[in-house]
Amino acid sequence: MTALPETMGEFETYFDETIERGRRIEPRDWMPDAYRATMIRQIAQHAHSEIIGMQPEGNWITRAPSLRRKAILIAKVQDEAGHGMYLYSAAETLGADRADLTGKLVSGRQKYSSIFNYPTLTYADVGVIGWLVDGAAICNQVPLCRSSYGPYGRAMIRICKEESFHQRQGYELLMTMMRGSKAQREMVQDATNRFWWPSLMMFGPPDAQSPNTAQSMAWGVKRHTNDELRQRFVDMTVPQADKLGVILPDKDLAWNAERGHYDFGPVDWTEFMAVVKGNGPCNAQRVARRKAAHDDGAWVREAALAHAAKHAASPKNRKDAG
Repeated sequence: MTALPETMGEFETYFDETIERGRRIEPRDWMPDAYRATMIRQIAQHAHSEIIGMQPEGNWITRAPSLRRKAILIAKVQDEAGHGMYLYSAAETLGADRADLTGKLVSGRQKYSSIFNYPTLTYADVGVIGWLVDGAAICNQVPLCRSSYGPYGRAMIRICKEESFHQRQGYELLMTMMRGSKAQREMVQDATNRFWWPSLMMFGPPDAQSPNTAQSMAWGVKRHTNDELRQRFVDMTVPQADKLGVILPDKDLAWNAERGHYDFGPVDWTEFMAVVKGNGPCNAQRVARRKAAHDDGAWVREAALAHAAKHAASPKNRKDAG
């Protein structure tokens, strides 16, 4: 039986060996402060993205063209809320406070995915978000099921299953529209044109400009670099676009037989950085709405706390606790 670590050096060695063997770090395990901070940052950003991501599609719930489409969209938005709750719970196992994380989001001290700062101008955007945005999320998130931090990896298993369903649902919607009128087909092509490049940006900056990738991979937090995941997404999506009958807006997109991958054009990283810094089309709107929703829900949280305190103070519960 392996002796438990006692000194700081032994704790560090035990942590390193756990990572090297592909095992998981659990909440009660010792971990370096930098690892804890990295996991809180990544999980919080992911949770924020799920919560903010409810807004672009939620914008179309009341305008969905049928009761069936309305029910599908409501279910998807509910799933996104659930994903955010799973992830906030995972962050709390690291000692983070959910209220503090929300405060950092609405004050701009923590970020969320850049893709959600683009407007949804037509109903076709709902389908394209399912196809491209959720497709990119799947490429990025499936490897996270093997993340070295246990609660995060386990949360990702269910999230990825639901994201895969969302991607198929979005693609089905687009296939239906592409079999419709000329105006519907043009709507799908327009939405594809607007969301293609922002979807490629979702994977983060190129590897040479990504300050956290090397350490995250060394810790087993990430399994692939940003550029590797971006390439995987392009290779996956081009055949889908051909089947769908839309043209991806990249004149440089071509199969490279020597590499065994698709070549694609340069991403506008200037635009990406502008959006990340808060200067995207909908940054201010998204954060303002999140803050308003949080403020409007204060009375619910207060009532829940008061009820919990009253329940805990009841004679029956005091007796049961004793």
